Amino acid sequence: MAKNRNEIPLEDRWNVEALYPNEQVWKEDLAKVQGQGQDSSLKPANQPQEKNPRWPQLKHFKGRLSDPAAVASLFESYLNLQRKLDKLHTYAHLRLDEDLGNDHFKSDFGLISSLIHDFQLETSWIEPEFMSLNEADFQKLISHSMLKPYRFYLEKVGRMRPHTLSPELEELMALSGKALDTSYRAFGALNNADMTFPPAVDSKGNEHPLSNGTYLSYLRSPDRALRKSAFINLHKSFDAHANTLCELIQGQVQSHLFFARARKFDSCLNAALFPHQIDRSVYENLIASVRRHLPLMHEYIALRKKTLKLPEIHIYDLYVPLVEEMETNMDYSEARQAVVDSVAPLGVEYQNSLKKGLLEERWVDVYENARKRSGAYSSGCYDSMPYILMNYQGTLNDVLTLAHEAGHSMHSFLSRRNQPYVYSQYPIFVAEVASTFNEQLLLKNLKSKAKTKKELAFLINYQIEGIRGTIFRQTLFAEFELQLHKWAEEGIPLTPALLKKHYAQLNREYYGPDIALDPELEIEWARIPHFYYNFYVYQYATGLSAALALFQKAMGNPEMRHRYLQFLSSGGSEFPLDLLHKAGVDMRKTEAVDAALGYFGDLLADFKKCCD
Repeated sequence: MAKNRNEIPLEDRWNVEALYPNEQVWKEDLAKVQGQGQDSSLKPANQPQEKNPRWPQLKHFKGRLSDPAAVASLFESYLNLQRKLDKLHTYAHLRLDEDLGNDHFKSDFGLISSLIHDFQLETSWIEPEFMSLNEADFQKLISHSMLKPYRFYLEKVGRMRPHTLSPELEELMALSGKALDTSYRAFGALNNADMTFPPAVDSKGNEHPLSNGTYLSYLRSPDRALRKSAFINLHKSFDAHANTLCELIQGQVQSHLFFARARKFDSCLNAALFPHQIDRSVYENLIASVRRHLPLMHEYIALRKKTLKLPEIHIYDLYVPLVEEMETNMDYSEARQAVVDSVAPLGVEYQNSLKKGLLEERWVDVYENARKRSGAYSSGCYDSMPYILMNYQGTLNDVLTLAHEAGHSMHSFLSRRNQPYVYSQYPIFVAEVASTFNEQLLLKNLKSKAKTKKELAFLINYQIEGIRGTIFRQTLFAEFELQLHKWAEEGIPLTPALLKKHYAQLNREYYGPDIALDPELEIEWARIPHFYYNFYVYQYATGLSAALALFQKAMGNPEMRHRYLQFLSSGGSEFPLDLLHKAGVDMRKTEAVDAALGYFGDLLADFKKCCD
C-alpha cells in the first residue's frame, strides 16, 4: 500500500515551499493578482468581462496600439500579470498532483484556472488590434527602437495577420473554446474514469486487474497468455463503445476543421503548423522517410519473432523484453548520481547545475504516495526552480526516466536563466530534444560499463525499442491523424468501419508480413489520446530524430557541444526550425530522420552480434 504524503521524508519531496511557504501566502498573492474589477470572491469564468473587467489597466490601452510607448507599457503590464499567474498556477498544480484527492488543492487549482481563463478573455483583443493596423504602420511599429525587446514576439503576431479575425469574433472564438473542447474532455472522462475492463488471465488461470495503467506492464510480461488476455480484453471493451468513441474523435476533428476554416487556412494540418512556423514538408517528409525505412522495421519484427521463438508474432508480443531485464535495483541516490555522471560531456557548468538541483535544491518529488499523480513530468515557471515528478521504483526504466525529465528541466533552467520572460518558454516542437539527448548520454555511459554481452544486448534493445516506439509508432499515428483530417476536409463521415479498416492497413504496412493482426487491433485508435491533440504526436518522432542527430554531432565535436548548449539557452527567442538549424540540424530536410533510422539499422546489427 502506498504511503501517505507525510510519511515521505522531506528530502524526497520537491521544494514547493520555495514558491510559496504555505497556502495562505499563495491565497494572499492570488487576491492581489485577481484584479480590481471584481469583489473579493472569484466570479464564474463565463461572466461578461467587457462590462466588469478584472484588470482595467489593460483595457486602458485599447485603441492605442499604433503608439510604440503605449505598446511598451501594455507589454510591461500584460507580461507582469501573466508571469504572476504562471507562478500561482505552478504552485496550485504541483500541490494538487501531490494528492489528487485533496479538496483544498482541487479548489485552489480551480480558482487559478478560472482566473487564467478570465485573463485570456480580457486580453483576447490585443492581437486583433495589432492585426487591424495597415501593413506599413505595423512594420513601422515593430521596427521602433522602444519595442526592440518585443520585436520577435510582434513578428510572430504579424505572421498571423491573414488568419486573425475582428476583435468581436476573436472574443467569440475564445468563448467557444470550452464548448468545442467537449469531445476531448468526454474522451478523457470515458477513458480515465468510466471505462472498466475484464481482468487479464495468466497461463495458470490467475486473474489480474486490468486498467489503462496496468495494461503496458502486462504486455511486458514473459507470460504470453497474460499478454494476450490483456490485449484482447482491453480492446474488446473499447470496441463495445466503438460508435461513441468514433463520434467523440469526429467531434474533435470537426473542431479542428472549424478553427482552420474560421481562420482561413486551407487545411487542418497547415492551421496547426503555421503558428509555430513549421513547414508542412517537415510532417510529410517524416512520413516519407519512415516509409522508406520500413524494411528495417520488418527486419526487426522477424528478429523479434525468431528471438522469442514464436510460431507467429502478434502486436501483444512487441513489448516483452527480448533480453531479461538487467537487475539494476538502483536506489534513488545511485540513480541521481548516475544521471549527474552521465552529463559530464556537456561541461562542468551544466553538470554542476544539475547536481545542485538533484542533490541540494530538491527539484524532484521522488516516490509514490497515496493519491499522487502517476507517471513523470518536468514543470515549473520563470520564477521557480524546475520541478520533476517521479514515482521511483528502482528499475532501469525509472533511472532513464529521471535522465529524461532532468533533460527537460535543464532545458527550462538554461532558457529561463538566459532569456527574458517573454522568450523563456521553448517551443513544443523542440521540447523532446533535450530530454531524449540526456537519455542517450545515460545509455552511452551504461553501455560503456556493461560487463556481459547480455547486459549490452539489453541496453541496445532498449534503444531499438525507443526508436520503434517513438519514431515508427508515432509516425504511424501521425499518418492516421492526417488521414482523419483529410476525410473531414473532404466531407467524408468517420465511421467505426472506416477507421478500423484504415488503422489495420497502416499496421500491416508498418510492421510487415510477419505480424499477425488480431481483430482487436482494429479498435486501438479509439484509446489513443494523442488523436485529440491537434497534430502533436509527430513531434515525438521529429524530436527523437533531432536529438539523435545532435547527440552524434556533439559527442564528436566540441564546437557542436557549444552550439547545443546555446540551443538549450535560447528558449523561444527564434522559431523552432531556426533554433535547431543553428544547433546543427535542418529538420526541413530528411537527413536527421534518415540518420536516426540508419542508426536503428546499426543497432539491429549490434544486437545480432551480441546474441551470436
